[in-house]
Amino acid sequence: MPGGAAPTLHATADVSRVEAPVTIKAYLMCAFAAFGGIFFGYDSGYISGVNGMDFFIKTIDGPDATALTSWKKSLIVSILSAGTFFGALIAGDFADWIGRKWTVILGCAVFLVGVALQVASAGLGLIVAGRLVAGFGVGFVSAILILYMSEIAPRKVRGAIVSGYQFCVTVGLLLASAVAYATEKRQDSGSYRIPIAIQMLWAIILAIGLFVLPESPRYFVRKGKLDQAAGVLGRLRGHPVESDYIQDELAEIIANHEYEMSVIPQGGYFDSWFNCFRGSLWEAKSNLRRTILGTSLQMMQQWTGVNFVFYFGTTFFKDLGTIQNAFLISLITTLVNVCSTPISFYTIEKLGRRTLLIWGALGMVICQFIVAIIGTVKPNDSSATSAMIAFICIYIFFFASTWGPGAWVVIGEIFPLQIRSRGVALSTASNWLWNCIIAIITPYMTDTDKGNMGAKVFYVWGSLCACAFVYAWFLIPETKGLTLEQVDKMLEESTPRTSAKWVPHSTYASEMGFKNATEHVEKERDVEKQSL
Repeated sequence: MPGGAAPTLHATADVSRVEAPVTIKAYLMCAFAAFGGIFFGYDSGYISGVNGMDFFIKTIDGPDATALTSWKKSLIVSILSAGTFFGALIAGDFADWIGRKWTVILGCAVFLVGVALQVASAGLGLIVAGRLVAGFGVGFVSAILILYMSEIAPRKVRGAIVSGYQFCVTVGLLLASAVAYATEKRQDSGSYRIPIAIQMLWAIILAIGLFVLPESPRYFVRKGKLDQAAGVLGRLRGHPVESDYIQDELAEIIANHEYEMSVIPQGGYFDSWFNCFRGSLWEAKSNLRRTILGTSLQMMQQWTGVNFVFYFGTTFFKDLGTIQNAFLISLITTLVNVCSTPISFYTIEKLGRRTLLIWGALGMVICQFIVAIIGTVKPNDSSATSAMIAFICIYIFFFASTWGPGAWVVIGEIFPLQIRSRGVALSTASNWLWNCIIAIITPYMTDTDKGNMGAKVFYVWGSLCACAFVYAWFLIPETKGLTLEQVDKMLEESTPRTSAKWVPHSTYASEMGFKNATEHVEKERDVEKQSL
């Protein structure tokens, strides 16, 4: 129907169709895809420990240095995020050109090149170049894995499965802290080269595994390869292609795609990007609203300040002056992160995305202001420092069980198929842009030779989390229990505060005039024969 008039969506359809049972195969496929979060988390986490290692400090800043200068620490940490920002944007194009899974495999290859450069480094230049290149690879993986998992996961467990990605991120952070803790006392290049080199393993495992995983059925629908889409969907759901389960789900995907093709102008390369910004903020079905929601949600996730703890935690705890082993404290905070994230597997489907983000933001606000107040009233007090660390851990608990996975789940659900790859790419790029900005400015805010804010920096993070609370209350819709196509209709027909009460009342398949995918394919073939 591309190029024709948009259909009038008024038909009422039977939406009581039973969805195919969730198979073990689907769980395993999605769980393995989420494994990509390990090298994302590991790559983000190892740098905190490496920046605090004596041998690395002397390698970068000279034999008499006791700590990295602020600008070098800022550059080393932030350059990865800069590369990831551009990698995420580019990934959106590749995901539509060569497919979701092949884009992730390509990202793994680029990442391996960047890691090799870092392992070979013996100074600032090569490690910065290596982290920049690795960032491109991480951008590919972090943007497209979320898209891939959202498109292949059954709706009943989609939130839990995508949350598995964030869980793998936390596992990666924990592994990075453990390895850095094990090598930090070495007085040779192995102290930093071993933590850097180990991450090659995660990329190799992910790339090899993706060779045997199927492509997204929604990618095949977008390319017009309906037979392949049906085959993949049958493989994912564990049912024959001819079954009603597969035919109904595929029909809805095809119908949604055709509807989007009819209402979104088709054009060249730049038009496809422009479609992400089409519409107005006041229009319910506006793509602009969804793009702003996705990019601002990822911005808010970074504004929570959690990466301050994971990027600069080791040096921050050292600067408090009353902690004997800052590496051990950093390891504890990452352990809390890992243990807290699995809670979201249940709560994100039971309570919903919107509820988690609202209450998670409130919990973080309370913890961060307590940390800031204790650090202001009783600086350099060992018992006060212990209390601060305890509330930092509680703050991490709130983040890991709510905003950590929740933001990734929502951006994978809110975009229509026509712009989904680019919408998720833009949202992920926003995450990395703000990640980069925070990584650049934080050392200047907290280092003793600069802003020297110390624990007072938590006043900043607490205030920003208060903004996140207001943001979630007014702008985050509830998407649990809906197919991606139903999310599309819900966003058109409700507001964020009424979205939890919205129920499906029709399907795109009935409104577009066919009952199942087989019937649609036959009609398309008849049209082609008549045209010949």
